[in-house]
Amino acid sequence: MSVTATPDLGQLARDVLDAVRYVVLGTIDEDGRTRTSPVYFTPHRYEDLYWVSDRTTHHSANLHRDPRVSGVVFDSTLPPGRGQAVYVTGTAREVPEDELDQHLPVAFDPERRGGRRFGPEELVGDADLRLWVLRVERWEVHVAAGHPTLGTGRDRRVPADPRV
Repeated sequence: MSVTATPDLGQLARDVLDAVRYVVLGTIDEDGRTRTSPVYFTPHRYEDLYWVSDRTTHHSANLHRDPRVSGVVFDSTLPPGRGQAVYVTGTAREVPEDELDQHLPVAFDPERRGGRRFGPEELVGDADLRLWVLRVERWEVHVAAGHPTLGTGRDRRVPADPRV
């Protein structure tokens, strides 16, 4: 009889965060409704997710007003029952000009993730773009209903910490 090992949920979270390039952010509109926006991101130590957005986007305005955010990182190409996802919850903020030198070295990883590095001059003053960072406070992974060791008959979220 073979025994299936219990998966390392932190490793599962790392694998998804390393492989998938987009996080769907959920922000809060003025009327309390949620607003979702996919953004290309770069994780740093799995606790900071960086992206660049136009300063006039709807989600940027929402985050200036209310920095609470939730998001999901998932591979939409997988068939039903095989999906993997990481749900993140935290607080986002626009990185101020006086902190850019500290954040820019870790905010982009074009060699591994594609995209490009942005220079500070592209992210300040009259420039249209701004650097944002989501400080993740909670991670959860998607566990499918039929998972061989963790399945319960229904899909669910299970806490995981990719930092350890």
